[in-house]
Amino acid sequence: MEKFYTEHKGKVIETDDKFKLVMAITLDSRSENKRGIIRCVVNREGDLNVKGYTDRSELHLLSGESLENFKIGERLNIKNEKEILDNLIGDDGDFIGLEDPDIWIDRETSLMHVYFTIPIKYKDKSKKTKIHLGHAVGKDLDSLEMTEPVLLNNSVNSAKEVSIAPINSKGCRYNLIESRDRQPEATYSIVKFAIAKDMGKSWEYGNTVFHPKEHSISWIGGHASPAPLLSKKFIDVGEGKLLGFINGREANQKMSDGVIKYGMFSVGLFIYDYENGKIDWVSPEPFIQDSEATTITFASQFVETSTEEGILYAHVDDSFVRAYSITVSGIKSFLKKFSI
Repeated sequence: MEKFYTEHKGKVIETDDKFKLVMAITLDSRSENKRGIIRCVVNREGDLNVKGYTDRSELHLLSGESLENFKIGERLNIKNEKEILDNLIGDDGDFIGLEDPDIWIDRETSLMHVYFTIPIKYKDKSKKTKIHLGHAVGKDLDSLEMTEPVLLNNSVNSAKEVSIAPINSKGCRYNLIESRDRQPEATYSIVKFAIAKDMGKSWEYGNTVFHPKEHSISWIGGHASPAPLLSKKFIDVGEGKLLGFINGREANQKMSDGVIKYGMFSVGLFIYDYENGKIDWVSPEPFIQDSEATTITFASQFVETSTEEGILYAHVDDSFVRAYSITVSGIKSFLKKFSI
């Protein structure tokens, strides 16, 4: 696969004896991206390549003096966390820890909003895992308070992995989320938009904007998840539209013994019409696939370092975080391959 990016050597996060597996980095832009949050795996049960494995996680603070080297700090302290979670978990729930954080700064109020996955399994195996999109708000990373989730898992929809869209002409945001669709042959990860009139209060589920089953794109044939959107200042793809990264996984494979094996997860590009809540285009090929990945390259954060270049952070095999240099010229060369 021709490369339109530069893969950095080594790992971005210094792990230790306590946490050997880390993923899902998000950074606070107001700290010049020197502080942030990281998901740390406390315990892993099962095989990463096979459906049914479980990671138990914690969110921890992150700090570093450069964009290529960070250290794990204390566990993220969120006021009111226990009260909110106890109500969601109930008596029979098995909460496996907060996951996949995203930091968003409200420039009008200067408040920090943090979104994260709240996954709840059940001792009764006939009950399906519930996945809520949680929320906390505060003036900074040290003063966060948890609120009710902005999106609750209901009978049809679940929510995780948010990508924040700009305000549209209707005065709201059509933010992107990962959700699920259970079909007889498989459960797909799909992309939907969620209508946010207030970033700190309840959102509404919108339409499905990308379903792997409805497209003949093999690299994203089973699972799709939204990733960072690029600013118009960095690259402009038209009025009311943004270019962004999208995570995609090949379709699951059912083995002769009934085991469901996962395919490769890679990072692609897509064009999002945030005015109308539509995805206009998804790259026919991946944009990034890590050289060491055996099953997962998953993007979570993009930092613009200049008008022409930035750093994308992705986690590899849900184990470590890598940095990649992304240039505007590289993206344009990739898009040119598909006459975009």
